[in-house]
Amino acid sequence: MADRIPAPHAAAEDAPPSPLVEEREPLITEHVATMLQDRWHAFRRKSAVRRGLMPTVMSFTGYGTTGWIRVLSRVVMAPDEAFENGRRLAKMVEDGMRGWHNFTSPPVPYALVQITAGGQSFTVRADRGGLVDAVVEIQLEPGWQTVTLQSNGSEPATSDVYIVDDHVVTGVVSDVDDTVVVTYLPRPFLAAWNSFVLDEHARTPTPGMAVMLHRLLEAQPASPVIYLSTGAWNVAQTLSRFLSRNLYPFGPLLLTSWGPTEDRWFRSGMEHKVSQLDRLARDYPGVRWLLIGDDGQHDPEIYADFARRHPDKVRAIVIRQLTPSQAVLAGGRANDPRDTTPGVPWCYGPDGATLSRQLEALGILDAARPEAQPQTWPMTAQLSVVAPEAGHGR
Repeated sequence: MADRIPAPHAAAEDAPPSPLVEEREPLITEHVATMLQDRWHAFRRKSAVRRGLMPTVMSFTGYGTTGWIRVLSRVVMAPDEAFENGRRLAKMVEDGMRGWHNFTSPPVPYALVQITAGGQSFTVRADRGGLVDAVVEIQLEPGWQTVTLQSNGSEPATSDVYIVDDHVVTGVVSDVDDTVVVTYLPRPFLAAWNSFVLDEHARTPTPGMAVMLHRLLEAQPASPVIYLSTGAWNVAQTLSRFLSRNLYPFGPLLLTSWGPTEDRWFRSGMEHKVSQLDRLARDYPGVRWLLIGDDGQHDPEIYADFARRHPDKVRAIVIRQLTPSQAVLAGGRANDPRDTTPGVPWCYGPDGATLSRQLEALGILDAARPEAQPQTWPMTAQLSVVAPEAGHGR
């Protein structure tokens, strides 16, 4: 991961480690898969330099508090005309239409990136895949703020960062695939299909989920909305445009790096979700989370595990039930763990409307206000939108 400038996080309770995360001894020698991947990236990077490509910072949405921010971005080699303000231009068909082109820009490993925010500058370093995931201490006002990113003479790029007010006590974490996006593919092929093949316009939003999320925001103003997925960072901007086009609330995406790690051939999606949830518990010790996912295998288990280890950090768990055909493609349904989390309410339903009614019964949503008004996206986020109608959301 990128260099981390320590921030004054309040310590969460000493929760036991999750049994869902496999404990592994660190390897002394680098995994052969990462060595091969690094050599492949080095070859592509040299080719990119010969073709006149330049380092470019791809900006992602971040989050923080009034005392620190978490900045997310990725440094890749790309033509000057391919990006504007850290986002692929709408005319670049390869990013807007076919996902596999998102993987053709070679990353710049260990690139130095300058972050400018609130009149201050910080220098951080990307990881071996060009990903910047850095926390810096800075005082910013609550709400949407903009930071500027630049690397090795690249054009400056701006990134939206949501600063959570110190008094906020509720947040929303939502899964993506089969939760806010309907898919009809076997799970083993889902990640590859969404990443390499699928036209972003062909993704189908889950009925009623966008309205439910906006109603949650109206009931709990200033709450953060964070999308937690096992998808690759390569498609972050494509997913952001999908969320915008379908009027989902605007919020950070927490994705994974594509490829092997130093000690395994394939990354663990469950481990990614568990570790990010634990991090959010540390980042926002006073926030109770609404955890939203689906019953196609692991979300109920991951959320139940989090609730058992952090019982005061969960306000409710909301699970979208897949249809029988979707459950078959997902490899079956997850076991029902509701009886393992006493005191934590659960909602189960096939769509946002059904789940909303259950949230009304719990007093989390206002039954007298069944509709919600989508909020305007930050100005910098609108620069990455392809279609004119996609300028709504949070």
